[in-house]
Amino acid sequence: MKYVTVRDYLVELIDTRLSVGDVVPSERELAERFGVSRMTVRQAVDSLVSSGMLERRRGSGTYVRAPKVDVQSRISSFSEEMRQRGMIPGTRVVRGEELSATPDVAVWLGIASGEPVHYIYRVRLADGVPMAVEKTWIAVQVMPDLLADGVPASIYEAMTAAGLAPTWGEDAIEAISGDALVCEHLQIPVGSAVLAINRRTYADDIAVSYSRTWYRGDRYKLWVPISGPRRTLYPPRGGSR
Repeated sequence: MKYVTVRDYLVELIDTRLSVGDVVPSERELAERFGVSRMTVRQAVDSLVSSGMLERRRGSGTYVRAPKVDVQSRISSFSEEMRQRGMIPGTRVVRGEELSATPDVAVWLGIASGEPVHYIYRVRLADGVPMAVEKTWIAVQVMPDLLADGVPASIYEAMTAAGLAPTWGEDAIEAISGDALVCEHLQIPVGSAVLAINRRTYADDIAVSYSRTWYRGDRYKLWVPISGPRRTLYPPRGGSR
């Protein structure tokens, strides 16, 4: 098929000569180069747009797109995940304070409504680019001194140092349209696709944290290992998303 020749040429161009954000040759240039119709060229470009290698910008052209980072459904810190992918992690703290647990947060943490919780609201970055918005709640009774010196650089490491390294957990995952605030933090248009993950983590039988994270859909894909069926705890009884 003629479009495959054009597609393979573009893939090689992306791999060897172009960088993220570079513009690719126009449909007219490619059609002349390979002696094919612009419809054939468009089919080749469409296949690379669908695969996430290219993106079209209205009135501007077609550009090399940043590769998607896979979100692995496992217990590890954001910083660790980014470093494993050769990216420099960063964090911008929006809020870090002690609050009273709302009924839904209390259910997720297995505490009474109104009990004190640490609330940490952060924007997570990779190579300086906002990648995720994260809200985390931890019962004060579990980690009383968590915010004594401000928000720790790594909550995961703080848990580990306190002898509460998460050993297992559960995720509830859905694709949604980002609201105005989440999209503002992620620097994407309002209503853009985001991957929303609700996570509860345990250290043995202690619920140590509950988090809600919104990952930008244009930079993430989900990778999940599967196993045989087992009992789950999601959703928590009496709770809501």
